[in-house]
Amino acid sequence: MSTSKRRGVFAAVALATVLVVAGAPAASATAKPAIEVSGGLTQPVFSYQDAIREHVRVQSPVDSDGDGRKDLVRVDIIRPKETNFGLKVPVIMHESPYYDAPGVGFELDHKTYDADGNLTKFPLFYDNYFVPRGYAFVSVDMIGTRLSDGCPTSGGRSDVLGGKAVIDWLNGRATALDDKGNPVRATWTTGRTGMIGHSGEGALAIGVAGTGVRGLATIVPLAAPSNWYGLWRANGTLTDTKGGQEWLATMVDEDPDEKCAAVHQRMTAGSDDATGNYNAYWHELDYRTGPVSNARNVRASVFPVVGLQDRNVMADQFSTWWAGLPRDVQRKVWVTQYGHLDPFWARRDAWVNTLHKWFDHELMGVPNDIMRQPRADVQLGPDRWTTQADWPAPSRTVTLRPQHDGSLVRTPSTGTGSYHDTLQTEAAMAGDPGTTNPNRLAYLTSPLRNATRLSGTPSVSLRVTLDKPTANLGVMLVDYGQDTRIHGADPMGQGLKLIDGEDCVGESTADDDSCYVRAADNTVTSGFQVVARGFMDAQNHTSLRHSTPLTPGRSYQITWSMLPQDYEFKAGHRLGMVLTGTNDDITDAETGTGTKVTVDLAGTSISLPLVTGTPSGK
Repeated sequence: MSTSKRRGVFAAVALATVLVVAGAPAASATAKPAIEVSGGLTQPVFSYQDAIREHVRVQSPVDSDGDGRKDLVRVDIIRPKETNFGLKVPVIMHESPYYDAPGVGFELDHKTYDADGNLTKFPLFYDNYFVPRGYAFVSVDMIGTRLSDGCPTSGGRSDVLGGKAVIDWLNGRATALDDKGNPVRATWTTGRTGMIGHSGEGALAIGVAGTGVRGLATIVPLAAPSNWYGLWRANGTLTDTKGGQEWLATMVDEDPDEKCAAVHQRMTAGSDDATGNYNAYWHELDYRTGPVSNARNVRASVFPVVGLQDRNVMADQFSTWWAGLPRDVQRKVWVTQYGHLDPFWARRDAWVNTLHKWFDHELMGVPNDIMRQPRADVQLGPDRWTTQADWPAPSRTVTLRPQHDGSLVRTPSTGTGSYHDTLQTEAAMAGDPGTTNPNRLAYLTSPLRNATRLSGTPSVSLRVTLDKPTANLGVMLVDYGQDTRIHGADPMGQGLKLIDGEDCVGESTADDDSCYVRAADNTVTSGFQVVARGFMDAQNHTSLRHSTPLTPGRSYQITWSMLPQDYEFKAGHRLGMVLTGTNDDITDAETGTGTKVTVDLAGTSISLPLVTGTPSGK
């Protein structure tokens, strides 16, 4: 779901038992099929080769293309053949806008069909692995893509309600039709459904969960946006190409552009690239507090995965949604130093095992230990992971203040510094912090006496005077010190590199291979790394809905939250606060205003949620 710079996409107690799924009779001399559980995990006792493959079209409540007919949503299904003989199974649902273009997963899988229109190849491994263990898998073409009706809206109302309609059908509340127009009922399922997906797919899971739909038991969103304004904007600054919403809609839809031209025009007008302001259009695409999907309505359990170096779907897309969920929502999380990645490609064995336990517990009711394990898995560096009770880790706020001599300490200072808002790369802004640079100000702590971990969301407060009505204000928290780190900001690998060999995950057929290439951490050794970032269009400092130009020569106090992070600064390293203008690594739409930004050091600070230790200083 990216453009230009973003395009690189790259146990339980040992107890053998039999679990009878709700609706299936108990084992007896004439036992009907049942799901087998051993060691707290479902076992692969059903034939993948012989599984039933079929498809339906679910009637949605929306007419996204305005043709006068409610959109029908294409649903491809694979389920154990035993579901025709009394076995009722839960559903793993993968709804995607990417089946046409560019394909799904790291290897860009596509669907293939037989003469009857049924899938012979389901992309990704979920069907291969979980169908033999007693799950149905449904692969859903998002409205406006592949074989579904309508127009994609890049996160809009119809995208969300199309997915909700499928959940409703699986629970007997919506209509589905076969190719002859005959109604089809999902008599083979318990109705309990889990949605999973990466990027825009994960956004669909978040969006559908926020409708509060009954029957959606859990979601697993991977590197997923929860607020589409935040995908293209950061506090009023444009972080990607203008027209991004329309670009994304046309990218995933291979139909002629004229089919959805009116929809595209509404999207472009609503996006308001001219100001970058938040408005009613963006509010509808907000799954945290919006009118279609709202975090407070989530009743499904959640298991998100976030890459803290993701420059596509930035980490506040996760953290703000996570904090807004109802307190009684069951949850688990993986927090990584990767970029825009599905963990299947990064930590495969651990991921498949954890996901297996999660779905077994949440969809099957298997009494395994997944909820007794620590809630959060956190990556601290190459091959370094830790677990903790929740995320972020408990911390105390330490506030550091820049000094006129270039140091960064706890005590206030006096004096001023200035720089110009120009378009600069992060390497240029963060490199050589001791040298004078007219396009940035850099302040460093003394070397840390002890390792210090940041966990959570830093904030920054600047007292600034501009010589023009606005500027793009940027702040970077930088780790200065030679080290080998995950190269999560690499746009091609997102923190990974391919290695020799394949892993086969689940069962295969001649048409559907369950084997996938291997990858490993891609590292970079360097003298510094940008750890956290913050952006602000100065004229949006009081409101994202309205632009208020600043009065040149007048002093303003501007305070905002940076992007969240979980990062360990090693002993001997130095923390840096770098004040900048327009970030060329993040934006393709801004050029810099040329504004001179004068910073009053007495009113400027950065506040950090630190877990252990504090930076050295006065």
